[in-house]
Amino acid sequence: MSATAFNSIFFNRAHSSNKDLIKQQNVKSRIKCSIKSGIETSQKNVRVGVLGASGYTGSEILRLLANHPHFGVALMTADRKAGQTISSVFPHLGTQNLPDLIAIKDADFSDVDAVFCCLPHGTTQEIIKGLPKHLKIVDLSADFRLRDVSEYEEWYGQPHRAPDLQKEAIYGLTEVLREEIKNARLVANPGCYPTSIQLPLVPLIKTNLIQTSNIIVDAKSGVSGAGRSAKENLLFTEVTEGMNSYGVTRHRHAPEIEQGLADAAGSKVTISFTPHLIPMSRGMQSTIYVEMAPGVKTEDLYHQLKLLYQDEEFVVLLENGVIPRTHSVKGSNYCLINVFPDRIPGRAIIISVIDNVVKGASGQALQNLNLIMGFPENLGLNYLPLFP
Repeated sequence: MSATAFNSIFFNRAHSSNKDLIKQQNVKSRIKCSIKSGIETSQKNVRVGVLGASGYTGSEILRLLANHPHFGVALMTADRKAGQTISSVFPHLGTQNLPDLIAIKDADFSDVDAVFCCLPHGTTQEIIKGLPKHLKIVDLSADFRLRDVSEYEEWYGQPHRAPDLQKEAIYGLTEVLREEIKNARLVANPGCYPTSIQLPLVPLIKTNLIQTSNIIVDAKSGVSGAGRSAKENLLFTEVTEGMNSYGVTRHRHAPEIEQGLADAAGSKVTISFTPHLIPMSRGMQSTIYVEMAPGVKTEDLYHQLKLLYQDEEFVVLLENGVIPRTHSVKGSNYCLINVFPDRIPGRAIIISVIDNVVKGASGQALQNLNLIMGFPENLGLNYLPLFP
């Protein structure tokens, strides 16, 4: 081979290698940029506020918003953490280009389009009353879920200070009330237990396939469902290697569940509902025992749920015989459901699982705001479950 030919081959290979190296560096740069800020803020044309960003639901909304193509975080409030960066409170969010936390009294909503309100019940009423009327609001507290103000006051033990807003609020069980949610200004995001219980039961009650007089629900939740504040009964040594019931005779989600089931039935519905706390960070399973209407078989329940949810992205009826597991929804907005025959003739067992922080709270909240703002409801929610 001549020196000229050799030099030509060497130059071409080196040039090609340099091009590949530059291409790799550009890819790495883009990946690094993507990791740093999710989708660039400049591309996001809807400015969103997160009130109560230092709790679990607030932090989960921020995680989901990182890859939303249209929603950008304009402000975040956390009164006790005001002045801190999000990375000092939630290191897992430290790669995101987010504003510092501020006190809610210092928040300027003039350039904000919508807010997620992740504050405790009772606090939320006064806050939302004072918000500008142009804002679209998804409230994750219980303050606007019950239509009857007196029922709220009975179950939550305090006066309701915003009854006019109570009348305006739309209950946000997305797959059931989608059309109403689209036109709402204020959406009352459902609780986690009510979501996991109503999604399988509402279609069966509406079609008169099950009796409403003898519904029994045995539900279990991960510890994150109890919130982030320090409580003795939530210490590691109190929770690990054990399970306990709570709210046995009077859990605040009971009237919310019964309200939704009564809407489906057209008459009053009362259920037996016992929640349990189990030693895992997130996840929820509701095991529901129902009496079928005369002549109805388990297969009829299965086919009705399949018919209703076959085109839904986030509610999935599993194949016959497959048992829903909380591991199969962790970190995702999915609700997995299946139906099984009971050994007692005429009865069926329905199992429903969700991630209580996502579909049971922040994921459904984002689904609802997508609807309100006229976007496809799955934006920012296309996360496969984490497994194992």
